[in-house]
Order: sequence, then structure tokens, then C-alpha cells
Amino acid sequence: MFDLTGRVVVVSGASSGLGAQMARGFAEQGADLVITARRMDKLQALAKELEEKGHRCLPLQCDVTDSAMVDEVAKKVEAEFGKVDVLVNCAGSAKNAGVLDMTNEEWDFTIDTDMNSVFYVTRAFGNIMKKHNYGRIINIASMYGMVGNTAMDTVAYHTSKGGVINFTRAVAAELAKYNITCNAICPGYFETELTADTLKTDAFTAYMKATVPLGRYGVSGELNAGAIFLASDEASYVTGVILPIDGGYTCV
Repeated sequence: MFDLTGRVVVVSGASSGLGAQMARGFAEQGADLVITARRMDKLQALAKELEEKGHRCLPLQCDVTDSAMVDEVAKKVEAEFGKVDVLVNCAGSAKNAGVLDMTNEEWDFTIDTDMNSVFYVTRAFGNIMKKHNYGRIINIASMYGMVGNTAMDTVAYHTSKGGVINFTRAVAAELAKYNITCNAICPGYFETELTADTLKTDAFTAYMKATVPLGRYGVSGELNAGAIFLASDEASYVTGVILPIDGGYTCV
């Protein structure tokens, strides 16, 4: 089950963190990879790693907040592979502040990076999927898109990820007639370049242990099984699902 041999998988935000982890996971299932991000040097290093293991991988530089650049990357992918089977929207970043203190610039940066970009990328690659009457779209949202938190003020991030969750439902309903599914994964606390400094503090570790039933942070690879399932033919009747992978944070 869950064999992705011959499938073309596009992963945005794949230069590091969760995106890179999932790219490796899809490659291990036999998929051909397209990895995108702004940092081409990191993409090339990951592509070399995967190719040395016998996997086909095309690295393409892309700023997902630039819709014209996203459209150009989609054209390159279609020209190279002829199709796109799976899209993983993983690119993201955030400026953290509370509603009373956040600036317009901080708000706009977060909404543009974490929500508008998902629209741009889904539109571009979804149109390729439509031509082939097949597709799997997986949006990486966050457990913070489902609930608030008392550990830190990050109102724009909560807002953007909540938007991604309902965007997922809307796209699932709209594109079902083209045999395209759309689901979202909501990660909990995973250590990445963006989160490491915060997660390693004693105060946040104590907060995590008090609020995550499993009592630990997620580790590398623990998102892969969920993503691979949603990308597979076995998940052909699964669409519009919001899947928390959060150690139980959102169940209490």
C-alpha cells in the first residue's frame, strides 16, 4: 500500500524543516520530486542527497508570495514532467505579535506568506491536475489554526492557518468533480529552523508538557505517514479532512 512510484510530487517550502522531511518521505515511497523554496543552495543540497539514493528530484527556486513566479514554476514543472499528481503546500513563515501590538507590515507579511501563497500555488498546480482529472492537494496548516494559545501572542499566524483550513474545505468541494482531493495536516510542536529557539526554552518546554498529552515535541518524520496516506490512491475517498498531528494538543 501507499506506493507512489511514477507519481510527481511538488513540495513547496522544501529547503528545510517539515518540507524537507516530507520530500524525503515521498521519495522513499518511489515518487518523483519537485522541491521549491527561495534558498536554491539548500534545495540543490537536498536534490543531490535524493538523487544519490536513486530518486528523481528537480529543485526550482520560488517565492510563493509572488504569484507570477509561482505560475512560471508551474509551467516549468509541467514542461519537465507533463503532469503533477501531488501538491504539498508547506512554505510558510510568521511575524509574532498580539492583536494590540501587531503592525500592518507584520500582519501583511504573515497573511501573504502563510495564506495568500497557498492560494497562488494551489491555483497554478491545480489547473495542471484538472487537465489529467487527478490530483492530491495537501495543505500544511497548524494546530494553531484550530485553537488559540496562551504561550505566546501570534494572532496573524492563528488567522492565516485558520484560513488555510477553511480554504482546504472549499477547494475539496470545488475540485472534487475533477477527481482532485484536498486535505490539510495540522502539525503540533515540531523543531525547525523557525521554532527551535522558542521550543528549547525552559518556559516553553514546561508549557508543552502541561498541554500536550503525549508530553513531548514531534520528531523528524512523524508527519510523513499522514502526508503519504493523503497522497496515495488508498485515500481516494478522503477529501476536506483536517488532520491534527499534534501529540493530542487539540483534544484537550
